[in-house]
Amino acid sequence: MRIMMLVIPKGYENAEPGTVPDDAEAMEKMMKYNESLQKAGVLLALDGLHPPSMGARVSFAGGKPTVTDGPFAEAKEVIGGYWMIQVRSKRRGNRMGLALPGIRE
Repeated sequence: MRIMMLVIPKGYENAEPGTVPDDAEAMEKMMKYNESLQKAGVLLALDGLHPPSMGARVSFAGGKPTVTDGPFAEAKEVIGGYWMIQVRSKRRGNRMGLALPGIRE
């Protein structure tokens, strides 16, 4: 079963272009988490994403494509990164997601 885990960092919807996490301890925990997924043989892909201020949206109103550059005022939650894992069950995937570091408030 393939599962995509998404991280939605608080405040990322308003981040300036080029913003990167500046918490070295949190980054170290994330790197260890990524390594644990790899060692467990479940990691298929992962990546961090730029904030919406660097993004663009393509819409097709009336069948004609239009590109709108970010940031997007209506964005309340944005994806800051993802992991794609392959596990035997949803339960195992849930346990992997619950182990994500740095997302608790």
